[in-house]
Amino acid sequence: MTPRLALAAVLALAATLMSPLGAVAQPPAPAAGKARTVSSCLDSVPDPGTTAPVQICYTLFKPAGATKRAPVPMIFHSHGWGGSRTTDRASFSRWLDHGYAVLSFDQRGFGESGGQAQVMNPAYEGRDVRRLVRMVSRYGWVQMDGRNDPRLGAIGGSYGGGYQFLGALTSLQTRGKPVFDALAPEITWYDLSESIAPLGVVRTAWALALSAAALPSDALPPKVYKALVEGAAAGTWPDGSIPGTENLAEFFRRNGPKWHVGEGRRLDIPVLFGQGTTDSLFNLQQGLANWEHTLTPKARRKSIFVAYNGGHVLPQLLPAGLTVTSDPCSQKLAGGSFADLARQFMDRRLKRIKTPPDEGGLTGWNRYHLATPGGACVTTTSVAPTQEYAVGTVATTTAVGAPLPTKIADGPLRVAGSPYLTGKVTAIGLENRTFYGFAIGTSPLDATLVSNSVLPHRETSTVVGVERQVALPSIAVDVPAGQSLFLVATPLSDTFVGMGSRAPGAIAIESTVVHLPVK
Repeated sequence: MTPRLALAAVLALAATLMSPLGAVAQPPAPAAGKARTVSSCLDSVPDPGTTAPVQICYTLFKPAGATKRAPVPMIFHSHGWGGSRTTDRASFSRWLDHGYAVLSFDQRGFGESGGQAQVMNPAYEGRDVRRLVRMVSRYGWVQMDGRNDPRLGAIGGSYGGGYQFLGALTSLQTRGKPVFDALAPEITWYDLSESIAPLGVVRTAWALALSAAALPSDALPPKVYKALVEGAAAGTWPDGSIPGTENLAEFFRRNGPKWHVGEGRRLDIPVLFGQGTTDSLFNLQQGLANWEHTLTPKARRKSIFVAYNGGHVLPQLLPAGLTVTSDPCSQKLAGGSFADLARQFMDRRLKRIKTPPDEGGLTGWNRYHLATPGGACVTTTSVAPTQEYAVGTVATTTAVGAPLPTKIADGPLRVAGSPYLTGKVTAIGLENRTFYGFAIGTSPLDATLVSNSVLPHRETSTVVGVERQVALPSIAVDVPAGQSLFLVATPLSDTFVGMGSRAPGAIAIESTVVHLPVK
């Protein structure tokens, strides 16, 4: 059975959970002063092991009034995984009507673009972005800051956020400065392997869903399909340690900001972050890691972090989750949606429009703005824990069993940031795993997850009374009077289906202390 057929079979079992173009000549620049929409493709570097250039296709929207004497900034846009570029001019009216040009493009392997996705590899997708930047630099009506350096911002979510960090960081690597002047990425990642497989424990539902989205266009290299099947079957992120298996850890090693940060690169440009508090793939931790590690302190002073209820969300049934969609923080900051906030952000950072706050100008710089499930927006300068709660022994079975909530504290209580727990861990056997999250309710019987997600803890061998620090999902929640905040320990999670312990057993944490960012 081929890897793709094997993957199709796995997807069928998991259903309850969840052609390159020929060469096209570059079009002439749209006529000066006239609104125009042009679609075409350009040549980029071949896929690994091939020699034919890969076509990257795009649609370019020029606003009315843009001329060589009145040049305009450029906004890049791209789609999420499995999607394609936007060709409807009306979709970008908020940008075009405010004097921005927009270029929306198909990522390698998707839409009309050729090749196969290398999943934001600097040597491939990184060069695709550089080719597009070089192309728009030749249009006389695009505002320029220097040779091959257009005044440039970027928007897009998920995979469409990944290209933004990729483009800025690879430009920093090759040119010594990021060619982008401002970014507005949504629900994207810092470390791709850690997102899909935290601690090497695969988020099966998401790994299979992302693979399924790539199947229609055969977007992924065959070895990646094979590796994802291997990971689903073996219960661990494939790293090549088993003879004859693939190495996804190596494939994804350079494919995110974490690798660039490890090489000493950090962005000194303003970034408007949009991250999902209920995102169970690129969770809130991933956005917070980008804020802390990918930006310089100077850049953070010019940036804003917004977390809304939403993102990559699957039904959370085991343990029971809470699905909420709302964005109170963008409403608070910009009087509208995140897209409205992004346009105002680019006005300030690309057009240098400095409207005072008392006249409707943006505020909230160098702050976290985190949405709660109840619709509040918590603004804070720190997401670090501030208080400790001793909860005694937290024990759960592994491989089988029901979620076990342990009460942390009674409401009213506001928590916003990145918690963790400490304690003495005992686990008997090999590859013991359990999953932890936060829930609120009047009792353990009606408590539901507040972030719609859990994180795994993994012990690969027997340990007895070993001090551990265990990461917990980042959250923002108001616990009302009459309800309590619970720590949920569960041997099973439908997001990590099939990724529980390899054999029945137990994990016990004695002298457990939960460290919470209480506001």
